[in-house]
Amino acid sequence: MTSFGQHAEDNLRFIRRTMERSSTFTAVPGLGGAGMGAIGLTAAVLAANQPSVERWLVVWLLAAPVALGVGVTAMWRKAARSGAPLVGAVGRRFGLGMAAPLVAAAAITYALWRAGDYAVMAPTWLLLYGAGVVAGGMFSVPVVRAMGVCFMAAGIAAIVTPQHWANSWLAIGFGGLQIAFGIHIARHHGG
Repeated sequence: MTSFGQHAEDNLRFIRRTMERSSTFTAVPGLGGAGMGAIGLTAAVLAANQPSVERWLVVWLLAAPVALGVGVTAMWRKAARSGAPLVGAVGRRFGLGMAAPLVAAAAITYALWRAGDYAVMAPTWLLLYGAGVVAGGMFSVPVVRAMGVCFMAAGIAAIVTPQHWANSWLAIGFGGLQIAFGIHIARHHGG
């Protein structure tokens, strides 16, 4: 037979778990996202001025971890300021939703590099980043999912337009979209 105190404690644990499962992940960084966009625009300009596709790839591969670092740092800071649990159930689901397509993008990029096929890298990156944002955004505010859909649309556009536009689509996606949505998120959902 359980005591009244034990029963109340069990109920509180159940309520906490239920609330955590139903909450949204609000630590998506607006200003950090805009910073990531600035890195994307810089990478697009630098990559466009490279003498070879190999060096173009190196620029983008160097920019990606820098942008990721800015995004993760901004996410940690926003979560700390707002008291949102970054490593709670919702944060883990957001991270897993983002991570799977990003790992796939890295593996596909490696395979394309080995095959010497640079033509589909830009659409692949845009589509899989967008898929990750949509998947992670299922646990966040609706504007995050909208951003993912826009990235996927840019990826599709990069497929159906001439191949030499690829870097421009990367600038639009990883630069322009990231900045625009970052500013929107900062204004409407906090820093």
